[in-house]
Amino acid sequence: MYRNLQAYIERLEQEGELLRIQTRVSPEWEIAELTDRQAKRPGGGKALLFENTGTDFPVATNLMGSERRIALALGVERLDALTERIEGLFAALTAPKTSWGDKLRMLPLLEQMSRWLPRERSGRGACQQVVYRGEEVDLGRLPILRCWPADGGRFVTLPLVGTLDPDTGIRNVGMYRMQVFGPRTTGMHWHLHKTGERHYRAYAARGERMPVAVCLGGDPAYTYAATAPMPDNLDEYLLAGFLRRRPVELVRCLTQDLRVPADCDFVIEGYVDPSEDKVVEGPFGDHTGFYSLEDRYPLFHVTAVTHRRGAIYPATIVGVPPQEDFYLARATEKIFLAPIRAAMLPEVRDLWMPAEGVAHNLAVVDIRSTYPGQGIKTAHSLWGAGQMMFNKIMLITSCELSIRSLDALRRRLIRTRWPEHFVLSRGPLDVLDHAAPRLGFGGKLAVDLTEIDAQSPLESLHLPECLSFGDQTVRIDRALADTWRTLLFNGGRNLHPEELLGRLQEQGVRGIRFVGLLDEAVDTSRLSDVLWLLSSNVDPSRDLFVRGGMILLDARTKAGGVNGFDRPWPNVVTSSPETVRRVDQRWPEYGLGEFLPSPSAEYWKLQSGSGAEYEVAGDGWRNAGQDGKIP
Repeated sequence: MYRNLQAYIERLEQEGELLRIQTRVSPEWEIAELTDRQAKRPGGGKALLFENTGTDFPVATNLMGSERRIALALGVERLDALTERIEGLFAALTAPKTSWGDKLRMLPLLEQMSRWLPRERSGRGACQQVVYRGEEVDLGRLPILRCWPADGGRFVTLPLVGTLDPDTGIRNVGMYRMQVFGPRTTGMHWHLHKTGERHYRAYAARGERMPVAVCLGGDPAYTYAATAPMPDNLDEYLLAGFLRRRPVELVRCLTQDLRVPADCDFVIEGYVDPSEDKVVEGPFGDHTGFYSLEDRYPLFHVTAVTHRRGAIYPATIVGVPPQEDFYLARATEKIFLAPIRAAMLPEVRDLWMPAEGVAHNLAVVDIRSTYPGQGIKTAHSLWGAGQMMFNKIMLITSCELSIRSLDALRRRLIRTRWPEHFVLSRGPLDVLDHAAPRLGFGGKLAVDLTEIDAQSPLESLHLPECLSFGDQTVRIDRALADTWRTLLFNGGRNLHPEELLGRLQEQGVRGIRFVGLLDEAVDTSRLSDVLWLLSSNVDPSRDLFVRGGMILLDARTKAGGVNGFDRPWPNVVTSSPETVRRVDQRWPEYGLGEFLPSPSAEYWKLQSGSGAEYEVAGDGWRNAGQDGKIP
């Protein structure tokens, strides 16, 4: 598709999808703040190219942060075309071949498939036009970003980390952030569930150093492939070859026995020594919208840095959704829908991971339902499949409308009954799920909407104007009551959810299905933020309460032991007020047109303290005495 990253950027400019910033900007906080403002525009805004970073290299951000740009990156006009292409391939491969003619007709397809396989070639690639080895290496030459004020340092945020299984020689290319510790060292953020971590353990068992090659840039299909939930032991460069319809050409690294794409922009070569102690890495403002806190990870030693002439440094930022990672997940929905249908669940028609669910917290699955219990079977099957094991809340429906139609979901959700349509389970969760009772393990919730008649009568709605809490009266907000049969409350840390449900029942509330309990500072009129917090701050095994047919989700901050939570609780990710003021003042210099206010200003009120960890002082949350706020 694209001969290099520069060619992709030129295409974006032709399509009106790129903005250039020629004035000097800092990779420390400023680029992230500008990118955040653009990423949260409707539809993902534009890609940004920062041409003057105080280094020899420009920085490109938000490159795939819209429906249009992710489609362009993967060589299609619309993402649905990827599903259709893969389904056509599966159909051709699995169709009965009863005659020699049928078998001969497979030859062109097999020949085409052979062209997707990565190919090694001799000599150097364009990625090795400029070389720094040994003591010449200085990662400070690169415009590596520091995105958020409590970040532990600068992080490489869009790396393609290549490793080999020492027992089989099979390659893995994953995206694992890298904190810069010095001119020639970084962290290597391999979560315990990831393939890179499995390779690391294998090298440790053998008592050998682990070679690693980190690539940046090149054809954007490489970057997407590194994020894709590929089955273990399948080469991500094979997926990239399929997407770009031609093989990835690989060349040998100069100081490690690994192969890398010849046309990428940068290669950082080095090794991890499993005999060394792991090092403290983080904090890091993560894609959940919260900081991931300090932990210990392997130390990566850099032996060489190579790059092409005219290299562009690609970066992404993550934080409060939506961000660029949402659009990468949109491609994953489309690309992996076909294999799910073909190999595991033929009844699945569609998969949707809303931006507010940050990929693993919330998923909606549409199936062709033909027998009782099929929705629950689907949930359990998907919870056992690859990275879907990290999903926390899953809605399974059988809609006559698109599952992205909120009205179709609403009409079924408000007719659910407990426990008939709900399944509580426990299992692996993403390590970044800060609400989990244990790191990487906690509750799961499935809601089966497949057998619900969306036209069946509803219980009559009865709501008093106010609720009484001792000597305090709280006005009930009816904004979602009629449509979603939902009430939202802002509650102090000392309120027990069972008490709230009891008061609602005692004081005549009828016809309400769901209750959301949020921190006092949450603006409940911002429904996207409410959904983000309801899926992020809840563990279904601990924070779900039921009484009188009402289901309460307690999405308050659990810092300080709320509901028995005993782990550190992270702060929400925002820019600092100082960075926001600086960008506000400099806005005319950037040449970006109409002023965009900082998204961070909406989230400062959700923080406590200035660090990555939420601080509880005194009695924590205070009752503000506003409508819908209870002590």
